[in-house]
Amino acid sequence: MRHFFHKSAFNGIRKLRVFHGVKHYLLWQISVLVLLMCIAFPGKADDKAIMQELDTIQTLSDRNNEEGLRQLLEFKKNLPADTSPAVRLEILSVLSSLYFDAGNTKLGRQTLTELENLAKQVQLKDALLTLEIYDAYNIFEKSGFATAVAHLEKMADKVANSNNTNAQFRYRATLAAFYSSNFRFDQALKQYLDMLKLSDQLPRRQMQAKMATWGLISGLYLQMKDPEKALTATTEALAVSSSSIAPKAFVEISISRGVALSSLKRNDEALKEYESALKVAKEEKLPYMVALALFNIADQYLIKKDYKRAEAYAREAMAKSEAMEDSWGVAGAKVNLGLALGYQGKVKQGGDLVKESIAHFDKNHAKSDVETIIGELSHMYEAAGWYKEALEQVRQQQKLSDEIFQSDRAKAVAALQEEFDSEQRKRQIEILAKDNALKDADIKNHRLKQMVALLASLVGIFGGCFIYMLYRRSKKLNAQLQEVNTQLEFHAVRDALTGLHNRRSFINLMVNRTGRVENERREGAYRNPDCMVLMDIDHFKNINDTWGHAIGDVVLKEVATRLKNVVRDEDMVMRWGGEEFLIYSPKSNPEQITSLVERVLKTIGDKPFTHGAVTIPVTVTAGFISVPFSDVPEEFCDWERALQIADMALYLGKTHGRNRAYGLARLLVPHEDALPTLTHDLAAAIRDNMVEIIEVIGPPQDLAPITVSGYHAANHA
Repeated sequence: MRHFFHKSAFNGIRKLRVFHGVKHYLLWQISVLVLLMCIAFPGKADDKAIMQELDTIQTLSDRNNEEGLRQLLEFKKNLPADTSPAVRLEILSVLSSLYFDAGNTKLGRQTLTELENLAKQVQLKDALLTLEIYDAYNIFEKSGFATAVAHLEKMADKVANSNNTNAQFRYRATLAAFYSSNFRFDQALKQYLDMLKLSDQLPRRQMQAKMATWGLISGLYLQMKDPEKALTATTEALAVSSSSIAPKAFVEISISRGVALSSLKRNDEALKEYESALKVAKEEKLPYMVALALFNIADQYLIKKDYKRAEAYAREAMAKSEAMEDSWGVAGAKVNLGLALGYQGKVKQGGDLVKESIAHFDKNHAKSDVETIIGELSHMYEAAGWYKEALEQVRQQQKLSDEIFQSDRAKAVAALQEEFDSEQRKRQIEILAKDNALKDADIKNHRLKQMVALLASLVGIFGGCFIYMLYRRSKKLNAQLQEVNTQLEFHAVRDALTGLHNRRSFINLMVNRTGRVENERREGAYRNPDCMVLMDIDHFKNINDTWGHAIGDVVLKEVATRLKNVVRDEDMVMRWGGEEFLIYSPKSNPEQITSLVERVLKTIGDKPFTHGAVTIPVTVTAGFISVPFSDVPEEFCDWERALQIADMALYLGKTHGRNRAYGLARLLVPHEDALPTLTHDLAAAIRDNMVEIIEVIGPPQDLAPITVSGYHAANHA
């Protein structure tokens, strides 16, 4: 099972110690930062003395949550009758956080309800503002993300005008939690950075606030699949304090650091971080953190395929979670235990344990978690040779994936852009080297010409033959220069392997296209939109892994040839990068582009590729769109944004079985309403009936094993 903040085999990011759903994640956010909520209170001497005692107990709870909780309950019980409501609210806030840390979510929520009732009863302005921020969680449970975020965003001016640093800090923490859960990573990061600035202005626990914020930033980077930056964030957090000063925060940061290291495949270092966290958690009697560290150690041993140790640590994690009555922790530990047993040959016993956890997560509507666990279970069955059961799990996973699909391809597009920029820098270096070679050749040629003129004047007719020979050499160098220039021009706009146009040529075309489109519109001649078809070879990594990269190159070249044969003369075919290709078809109507996509899928997938004795079935998945799209002015949806949408449509095809294409026909609502959603989450736009989609299915594929010179290779279609 994938551990706390770890990337699973199916690219799901788990923001909790186990496969907690979004609802449980938001509760976890409360447990991380509710202890930082402070209510501004009057400066009575008695109140100040009580607050000093509360600080002492809370500092103790950082080291020993059980003892801190015991003392706080006793302290609350013996409060003077005239203790101010503000101080009572503060005590309830701290008490709820300690309950969460003890794994007692039920009492933590009950205490928050008690806090809410008291705040409403006494009508304390700052407390009511903080509770209004917390209302976002209740709104989310009833009406979903959009309504909860809208509630928070409407509060922005009220929070800013409150002059309450605690409320501003809590507001940003809550808003960031919703942003990150809804894949709006850049907005979440902005809130976290603002929290770092505010942490120094908090009246209490500034150091803990700063460490907690760095921990959340680390988690955000892991959710964005950027473990390097996550690791840097944990380093910043550890620079704030140490295990001796803030052990609870130290354990949380150490576990986040372990996950980042594991994501970077630095498994031994990750294990050391988890073991360090476990040692401190046990010494300081932090039961929730002990279970958390044990869970991650078990998972790390699963990654290292040390199934005996994975089993031992999973059993210990489950026992700790059971003692705290933490049902989510128990369910997560059961997954790790089940996988460890299954990989040791106890397949039925292990599978039954994993299925128990699946039932728990399904009951709590954590569908994305269920989908990921089912994927891990199918891998276990496959490793044990239980192919029938593995296939059944894969089918369940696909069905569930179709139900919960959400697109976060904006980040993938950004990654592609970064890769493209890297390729461009490499290309610039190559071109610069060739340019230097040309200059050297030009200098040599110039010197030869000078020699010709000098010899002509000195030797005259007697050096004619020699001059002629130098002239011929000079002419040869000129021809070489011309040839190198031609090659440079070709490689600047062509892919070296396939001979197709490359990204640079397409971008140049788009720059020139802008002027052409404007002229045609002014002249009234522009009738049909341009169209783009972005496609990706299905399971290309399997082709390389099965037959080698040489055969992979053969497949790429054959795909290029077939694509060139299927398009019009005026269409442009490009190798977009790796196994991705792009067709740009100017002045096409919707019927033409759908027909083109059908021909592409049929041309690629209808006939297997052959190379010697090797027969390889190849299919592609595509996304397509017109530019301009649905009569939307290009100032609102230009070719770059349209290509991003086509990329999301391609990803939609991948999740629905591959060997197919999805295209966008037209908008069903005004573009002002559709584009904010469409350009970031195509699945949501489809679900909300904002856009009409065209689906094109590729030719049926034979799933039988493929024979390669007597060797049977499984076709992972």
